[in-house]
Amino acid sequence: MAHIDPHGPTHGAYLSGQLLIAMPGIGDPRFERAVVLVCAHDDEHAMGLTVNRPVDGLMLADLLERLEIEPDSESASGLDDPILIGGPVERERGFVLHTSDYRNESSLPVGEGLALTATREVLEVLAHGQGPRRSVMALGYAGWGAGQLEQELRDNVWLTCAADEVLLFGDDHDHKWSNALAKLGIDPGLLSAAAGRA
Repeated sequence: MAHIDPHGPTHGAYLSGQLLIAMPGIGDPRFERAVVLVCAHDDEHAMGLTVNRPVDGLMLADLLERLEIEPDSESASGLDDPILIGGPVERERGFVLHTSDYRNESSLPVGEGLALTATREVLEVLAHGQGPRRSVMALGYAGWGAGQLEQELRDNVWLTCAADEVLLFGDDHDHKWSNALAKLGIDPGLLSAAAGRA
């Protein structure tokens, strides 16, 4: 699990807590039709988690078993939830995105009512049914260097919209991209596959 500094420069900055919606023709198959929550964004970098790409056949119960965390079968919830591919960077690192009703000293606030925790402790809490109201586990993350995300936004590679719990935690992964576009009033069938580089 990764260590996240909750007091670092990324707290509350820029697009943190917003969703990025990949435009058609993004040119990177890793992000085709992706919906990415921006978890941290400042002058130096941006970091996000893709919320609509489940790992094929990997559930939270499987991950807990691999980590030798024994769930309390009476109170554990979400054991059948899929693990998501958070992004192409450091895919062995795990992150739990969750509602902010649970936090520990390592939790990073991510927008209104959300937090990101990357410690074993949050998995143990989930296994014993004492965790946050809603959560999702992701492996890896999407990362951008200084100014890179801003340039991609200027190049119309991404659209942005406010995050909501259905898009973040809902299980209809096949339709999150079109549902995110619909939230902006955009019909995906009308989007051009050519990014608008001027």
